[in-house]
This record gives sequence, structure tokens and C-alpha cells, in this order.
Amino acid sequence: MKIIQSPLFARKIKKFHKDQKLELDNAINKLAKDPTCGQEKKGDLKGIFIYKFKISTTQYLLAYRHTEELLELITIGAHENYYRELKTYLKSK
Repeated sequence: MKIIQSPLFARKIKKFHKDQKLELDNAINKLAKDPTCGQEKKGDLKGIFIYKFKISTTQYLLAYRHTEELLELITIGAHENYYRELKTYLKSK
């Protein structure tokens, strides 16, 4: 499965520390094996899946889309203002 990342996702992970990136890689590998393990959203975000995981004590949300051969990582962040930022990014695309 081919994994691509959006420019927003790339900007956000630049701020992560090395150990945080390792945890993120583990989460992405899990998604690559089973893309349906996240929750599909409804309404404005139909077709977007959210995968929740923890890095140390902080819960992160990872938004993605998937098809048979492609996994697109859209954004990652903590819950505060997450969905508002996600909707704004998708509308600007």
C-alpha cells in the first residue's frame, strides 16, 4: 500500500521529537495493515477516518483517507480545535 502525506501533515510532524515520530510510525504501520481500524466520520467529514492513539500521556487524532492501494495521511493533532482545523483544510483544498 502506498502512503502519502498532505502538506499540512508534513508541517505538523516536523515539530515532533524523535521518540514521538517512532510512536507515530507504529500507528501508521498499523493503519497500513488495517485501514478500517479508525472511525469513519459523518456529515461534512464523510469519507475521512480518524485513528486515535497515545504518545506518552497525550491522545492524538490522525485523519486519513484510504482506497485499495493508497493511504492518504491528512493531519494529526490533539483534540483541541482539531475538527475545525480539519474542515478548514479540506475546504481550502
